[in-house]
Amino acid sequence: MNIERIEHILKKVKEGNIEINTALEQLKCLSYEEIKMNPTDAAFACIDHHRGLRCGFPEVIFGAGKSIEELTKIVRLLLDKESDIMITRTTRDVYQTLLEIDSRLIYYEQARIIALKHPQMPEELPLPIRNSQFAIPDSLKHPCPEARVLVVSGGTTDIPVAEEAAVTTEMFGIGVERLYDVGVAGIHRLLNRSDKLRAASVIIVVAGMEGALASVVSGLVAVPVIAVPTSIGYGASFHGLAALLAMLNSCAPGITVVNIDNGFGAGYSAGMIMRLLP
Repeated sequence: MNIERIEHILKKVKEGNIEINTALEQLKCLSYEEIKMNPTDAAFACIDHHRGLRCGFPEVIFGAGKSIEELTKIVRLLLDKESDIMITRTTRDVYQTLLEIDSRLIYYEQARIIALKHPQMPEELPLPIRNSQFAIPDSLKHPCPEARVLVVSGGTTDIPVAEEAAVTTEMFGIGVERLYDVGVAGIHRLLNRSDKLRAASVIIVVAGMEGALASVVSGLVAVPVIAVPTSIGYGASFHGLAALLAMLNSCAPGITVVNIDNGFGAGYSAGMIMRLLP
């Protein structure tokens, strides 16, 4: 539940469109709510309904390791509360099952994300966005229309992590541009797109192997660079550790580094930064 939803409920009470008891019923689970598989079982999840108010973005569900039964119960509860839904690290099989609950759910194949973004006030705003290369509804656009996040990948195999970052940022209602397969082995590919680098307000750089791309990009721009090391590489890359250490030890200023393969963390951070822009 977000601020707009609470205001919407209170406005209905003020106008006499719903009873006070009905409003209380909708608001009583504002903080968190336990979910049980059966009434006598211990709770397997505590959904943080208050997170949207505290942090400006609702709780995101990490899909890996959760059973389809658990995810089904979580999604039903979130739908009941008209909350935005975002499930990371999930599969098309899970999506096909959850689609039977609500046909508005969208699966972003490369990002491995299931999502549903409710309009801020369901009766007044347009439908949510439908795919990764979408046009953002006016009501969900960032107040600074020229503000953009640029997601850059070193190689094609880095794209799934890059897409996780891009889709996460898009869930904030922020425009995203993509610039993929422009790694340092062919640096001219990046330099030929320098106009895109200069136009961005925040840049997310996703790279495996030796992870040098983040340093190169940061040395070319005057905006924050969020670096995402990926687990792509040969033996001595140690599943992304080499790229992580290279990014952490970069001599180029302005780089913030997230965990290996953590596209979600990078996209979320970019969204929070963009919200601070005037």
